[in-house]
Amino acid sequence: MQYSTSPVWRQWMWGPDGYGAILLVNCDRDEVSSDAQDNCDQCVRCLQDLEDMSVMVLRTQGPESLFDDHRLILHTSSCDAERARVFHVCGPEDSCEAYRCVLGPDRMSYEVPRLKGYEERFYVEGLSFPDAGFPGILSFHITLLDDSNEDYSETPIFTDTVVFRVAPWIMTPSTLPPLEVYVCQVRNNTCFVEAVEELARKAGCKLTICPQAENRNDRWIQDEMELGYTQAPHKTLPVVFDSPRNGELQGFPYKRILGLDFGYVTREPPDSSVSGLDSFGNLEVSPPVVANGKEYPLGRILIGGNLPGSRGRRVTQVVRDFLHAQKVQPLVELFVDWLAVGHVDEFLSFVPAPDGKGFRLLLASPGACFRLFQEKQKWGHGRSLLFEGVIGDRRVQTISINQVLSNQSLINFNKFAQSCIDWNREVLKRELGLGESDIIDIPQLFKSEKRKAVAFFPDLVNMLVLGKHLGIPKPFGPIINGRCCLEEKVRSLLEPLGLHCTFIDDFTPYHMLHGEVHCGTNVRREPFAFKWWHMVP
Repeated sequence: MQYSTSPVWRQWMWGPDGYGAILLVNCDRDEVSSDAQDNCDQCVRCLQDLEDMSVMVLRTQGPESLFDDHRLILHTSSCDAERARVFHVCGPEDSCEAYRCVLGPDRMSYEVPRLKGYEERFYVEGLSFPDAGFPGILSFHITLLDDSNEDYSETPIFTDTVVFRVAPWIMTPSTLPPLEVYVCQVRNNTCFVEAVEELARKAGCKLTICPQAENRNDRWIQDEMELGYTQAPHKTLPVVFDSPRNGELQGFPYKRILGLDFGYVTREPPDSSVSGLDSFGNLEVSPPVVANGKEYPLGRILIGGNLPGSRGRRVTQVVRDFLHAQKVQPLVELFVDWLAVGHVDEFLSFVPAPDGKGFRLLLASPGACFRLFQEKQKWGHGRSLLFEGVIGDRRVQTISINQVLSNQSLINFNKFAQSCIDWNREVLKRELGLGESDIIDIPQLFKSEKRKAVAFFPDLVNMLVLGKHLGIPKPFGPIINGRCCLEEKVRSLLEPLGLHCTFIDDFTPYHMLHGEVHCGTNVRREPFAFKWWHMVP
């Protein structure tokens, strides 16, 4: 029997010169007649399922008589047996019945039958992603036992080991190319859906519409799920992370997205600790960055919470634990409890750029908005009105630039909002390694609602980014010389980057419900070209 002290399969090392086996969580559903994920039973229901597993080969060399008084035992720990399942190929490989489950939950050891050839093949499937208490490392051992002496118990001759790391779930930033856009059709958003459809067409994306019968008028598809992926050298699998918000859309990710070569994962707290911060509008990821001398080639996850030491809303612990355990996109926590909804996408977005770091961070800026309005007032446009032309069930009161600039309560509240955004700005600069040239201030005002902030006019940074095509909430700003001055300002900031701005009317179906274009859409994107196992966390 061959035995090696090579570390290549007995250890796992990160980095471009690293080594070790990689295991996918087999969390898709390749068998169309099944209601469950592929790793929920002990069967191989279709041969395509094998593509989501890793091959483990046992090679032997020696006399057949060795097994007259020796046994080979494949084994693992009780903890690792809960995290993976092993199938032994015991017949023709083109038959599902040939794949016998030999290790897994409640099955920690297996005597390999007397070998008939040079090698035995096994397929290994992951059962769970890294999480609290599970760093993602699994070990399988093969032990040769000497059973030749009837007077003594078996004696171990040697043990060999293979180590797998379970591939992490990875988020994709808005700067990666889009593949598919999701949107909900509800009672009053037909024009919005048509606008998203046209934007997706321009960007060359597939469009998936969740019908009202399935969403039951829950339009917040960004909050319901996050679309990412998991990857091994032989396979990349898109995986939807279903949020614990559990609105009327709660069945959509499992019933409609989980399927052939599309995986599913979720995390639910054991109690009723879910808050609005657990919706995935409060879960974003930056593009690749370098900060404080450390490379983050897959970016950093951004979640919203409270100020350090404060008692307020935070993302539920099970979601935080899951995200932290993936290792490859370390978390940055921002301050969002000043917002009524409390999501990071209410004040930031990332767009691609042809220069610099390859992207720009867009931040909502009350200060920039007041400066713009003061400039327009100076040039004699103080009577120009916001909210002209809004169409909807309820009449919206117009307000002039002069009225905005004389509303001391609004001014004071936006000074507070600006201070909160400035706090986050410094965190983002420090944790993402950004300079001022990497940030664009987008004019935006907020208003107070129960002492928390909501957008005063449609939130311009809460946009849909499809490559160079941006779907931006139509702000219904003051019309000056026939053009909305807010739209003009945003175009002047973004179009020099080669971006195309499309302003989408979301006022009645989204803005008046405290959400915008980004909240009402979701995007599946291309995976990173960079392979996660080449990084050093």
